[in-house]
Amino acid sequence: MLNRWLFKQIDNSALVVWRVMFGLLIAIEAIGGIFTGWVRRTLIEPEFTFNFIGFEFLQPLPGNGMLWYYAIMGIFGMFVMLGFKYRLSMIAYTIMWSSVYLMQKSSYNNHYYLLMLICFIMCFLPAHRWLSIDARMNPEIRSISMPRWVWVVIVLQLWIVYTYASVAKLYPDWLDGSFPALLMRGKKDYWLVGEFLQQGWIRYAIAYFGLIFDLLIIPLLLWKRTRLFIFIAAIFFHLFNSFIFHIGIFPYMSLAFCIFFFSAETVNRIFLRGKKPIYTGGEIIVPSWRNVLLISMAVWFSIQIALPLRHWFYKDDVLWTEEGHRLSWRMMLRGKTGRVAFKVVEKGTQDTIYIENDEYLSPKQRRAIVSKPDMIWQFAQRLEQDYAEKGKQVEVYVEGKVSVNGGPYKALIDPNVDLAAEKWQHFKHHDWILPSQSD
Repeated sequence: MLNRWLFKQIDNSALVVWRVMFGLLIAIEAIGGIFTGWVRRTLIEPEFTFNFIGFEFLQPLPGNGMLWYYAIMGIFGMFVMLGFKYRLSMIAYTIMWSSVYLMQKSSYNNHYYLLMLICFIMCFLPAHRWLSIDARMNPEIRSISMPRWVWVVIVLQLWIVYTYASVAKLYPDWLDGSFPALLMRGKKDYWLVGEFLQQGWIRYAIAYFGLIFDLLIIPLLLWKRTRLFIFIAAIFFHLFNSFIFHIGIFPYMSLAFCIFFFSAETVNRIFLRGKKPIYTGGEIIVPSWRNVLLISMAVWFSIQIALPLRHWFYKDDVLWTEEGHRLSWRMMLRGKTGRVAFKVVEKGTQDTIYIENDEYLSPKQRRAIVSKPDMIWQFAQRLEQDYAEKGKQVEVYVEGKVSVNGGPYKALIDPNVDLAAEKWQHFKHHDWILPSQSD
């Protein structure tokens, strides 16, 4: 039964058109990073980057190397769009994007993580079998069909993302509209709509429309009777996010995903002008590597379902500790402000140095570090290394206070713990993070 469903051949118009859209978007993401100055601000100007812990071997290229790096990524994105050396181009973009993602987290964004996952998935999909240079150069690979498991992988991945994004909003500061109001307060002077966004009902509209939309978009796209309605809602939702929050290609990538829910006839008529035949055969072709595929899918989706739940196994509230926050689809859920001071004490003496953060950190890094315990720990480790290179053995103490969603400022880090001597625990709560309920 499973074989018949997963390996039944279906029309591949949606996948073909999606590849073209996706290739264009990832090319824009790479080239846009150069022209908006993001690459320079994030990867060139800082003295160092905050890697994902364990990936310190990934470092930016020297000089203007990262500008060339992103330009090459943009070329690979265009190759994906054109279907030229598709598999090689997709693998190359995936490796390069993943490396940059793991190289820095001052600009952490769930959307960057999603792009990494989708790139990885696309490496294995037969998206170049039509409307591609590859298919023109090698007619033997041409096909107007694909196995249904391709569609299942895309839809299930999206369902996981949207569902967790909705469930994460089920907490008091979202449900009472206080955090959406805080978000809109920062847009008060925004062009044309700033004053409108300050109206009292807007906070509740954003809170509950966002929660319900994320929860229901995939089921309503799957049901033919509600498909057009929710697609129109998706256009409004994603364009609003793009206009107000400036979150790059993600809103447009999300809209492009909707193509997988419309009929092949509709996709073919609108995007391919009827030039591609519609596949109606429905053969069931079970490959010899069926078991490898099924095991891989089971492992992949087990990880995707488990990762966003891991914060429940840490002490305290993830909104406070940040432990388990990343890779969990906890999107635009909280706002944090704070201040942090680093004190270096030379061992065996009372000599104390208070660090001027702006001598080490870029403005973006200074904004991020105040509320991220892992980045605070990493900076303490770097300070210890810097002084060790000067022949000094030091201890590093931190005083930091954080406000969550406009609440009172509370101490985040135990000021009596030498963070330079602490080891990082990937799967254990760090006791030097003070409890969220402490004064």
